[in-house]
Amino acid sequence: MRQPRVPTVPLSAPGRRRRTRRWSQGVGALAVTAVCAVGLPAQAAAADGGTTSLPAMPLTLGQDAPCTPGSKRTAEGVTWAQKSLSLPHAWKLSQGQGVTVAVVGSGVSLAAPALAGRVTTVGDAGEDCVGHGTFIAGLIAAARTEGTAFQGIAPAARVLGVRGTDERGVPSAERVAAGIRAAVDRGARVVSVASALPTGKKELTDAVRHAVEHDVLVVAPVAPDAEPRPGDRTAEAYWPAAAPGVLSVVGVGEDGAALKSAVGSATAELAAPGGPVIGVGPRGKGHFIAAGSSAAAAYTAGAAALVRAYDPDLTAAETADRLTLSAAPAGEAARLDPYAALSMVSATSRAPAAAPVESEPLRLPVASTVLQDRAMVIAGAMAMLVILVAAAAAVIPRGRARGWRRP
Repeated sequence: MRQPRVPTVPLSAPGRRRRTRRWSQGVGALAVTAVCAVGLPAQAAAADGGTTSLPAMPLTLGQDAPCTPGSKRTAEGVTWAQKSLSLPHAWKLSQGQGVTVAVVGSGVSLAAPALAGRVTTVGDAGEDCVGHGTFIAGLIAAARTEGTAFQGIAPAARVLGVRGTDERGVPSAERVAAGIRAAVDRGARVVSVASALPTGKKELTDAVRHAVEHDVLVVAPVAPDAEPRPGDRTAEAYWPAAAPGVLSVVGVGEDGAALKSAVGSATAELAAPGGPVIGVGPRGKGHFIAAGSSAAAAYTAGAAALVRAYDPDLTAAETADRLTLSAAPAGEAARLDPYAALSMVSATSRAPAAAPVESEPLRLPVASTVLQDRAMVIAGAMAMLVILVAAAAAVIPRGRARGWRRP
């Protein structure tokens, strides 16, 4: 069983170096006015200096609120999140083929064009009235559609939609725990949980243990997506992220700083793009905008799918270690790096070791010592000659001084 590791990501992110990237085209650096309230539009400054807007993806719906409609706006360009993850390099190695990622949230719509043909659901999870579960699934596995450069991190992976909330998007520990168990029993190799709950330690720890025992990696946000209101107290830990065996993730913005919704919460093992991010809705080809650590967990779950597709022999724990050990070095937040995770050399290499070749023991030839003996004789003679010359040089001058004469 994978043991919990010492957290490595400081959520307050003090002294973080700011980055000033902009998207190359389409929707650019986003200034979000509200993303958690229902139906509030999010304004976005385009790279060409113009202005466009994308509707905000709600977390929950009021009791009498209509289901989230399709968006009429499309983000054409590559998003900052896609750029920061260097996905074109990672996709040369893996796109998540053959791996199923479960999304435990408000459901995953079967009508989302970017996910068409790759979604199966448990029970009524194919109906996503809120749309947030479909948004999360799109960050993981959306395929590119006409008129946009947006894609999920693992565009060839399959998605299993599982409910972890009621039809209005309100989660509970019982629903999330049941969703994790259902995802494991239905064959998912990675589970992306969209909720962070202040209670439910026992139920969710037991559900995660079930996943660990079946070699399934659970990825969860370290904090809720909604920003705390003034005077609200944050929990010491949120579940299931705090459970042993879970890969906990915090969302960061384009500047690398942790999202306000996560500041003050427990630390996490990884950081990933959390907001504002672009994603698909429950119907139509348009896009929405949202922010939160659930988005970061989705990107991380998608990266886990890339790794498990590329190296099927890795266990869930080894996959989590690959993602954390290949993250950005100390000095910044431990940022998710899918390409580094895929290209990291580990003990479980994809290439099998070459079989040893049987051969005769190596025997050195017997060398003749004749030349060696001659060389030793010559060396000895030369040494004697040197000694005689030195002795003569010392004796003759003294003899002359005493009046020695030649005979």
